[in-house]
Amino acid sequence: MAQQERAIRTRRAVLEAAAQVFAEHGYVAATVADILKTAGVTKGALYFHFDSKEALAKGVLELQTDQHLPPQETRLQEVVDITMTVAHRLPVDAVLRAGARLSSDPVGREYYGSAWSLWVSLLTGLLSEAHRNGETLAHVDPREIAELIVGAFNGVQLYAHLETNLVDVEHRISVLMSHLMPSIAAPAVLLRLDMAPDRGARVLSEVNRLDTTVA
Repeated sequence: MAQQERAIRTRRAVLEAAAQVFAEHGYVAATVADILKTAGVTKGALYFHFDSKEALAKGVLELQTDQHLPPQETRLQEVVDITMTVAHRLPVDAVLRAGARLSSDPVGREYYGSAWSLWVSLLTGLLSEAHRNGETLAHVDPREIAELIVGAFNGVQLYAHLETNLVDVEHRISVLMSHLMPSIAAPAVLLRLDMAPDRGARVLSEVNRLDTTVA
């Protein structure tokens, strides 16, 4: 069991190191040597888990939707919470920044894919439930809206990255959701949605509190 736990920790350390390198340099310029140096592991340990730089990129992308947020009264609030918590984490989370950069690389993604399909799938599931529950307007197509949110979010975060190095990304995503949700949510649900810029910070604070209580 101890050996298995060490293997899990090593794999995670390698992925986090790869994320830092990919986020800073992009896929093409990143090297396995850089990742090894950042991770502080041997070449054998790295290749035990990942046989190539492509496999490392795929591993980083698979972590993107690793979300464990508390359930809310409505599925639309959960959709908002996903966008706002990701916005809150982006400036300090190398895994998310790497995912954004890797997914938008037109050359590299031919080799390792993109996280966008994972986000679309996650949001489509929540939006489908919201639609069945009567939380959305009648014309809403869950997958179309999921793709719209993912596309708009990535455009906004890229703009914030280039303009302010993500300093104001939470405000910008809050603005995006505040303008987008009125075209999606039923009026009674819209009135109850919390889309404030600090929503992500508050949700993650609650997650940390619950984790501490359980521990």
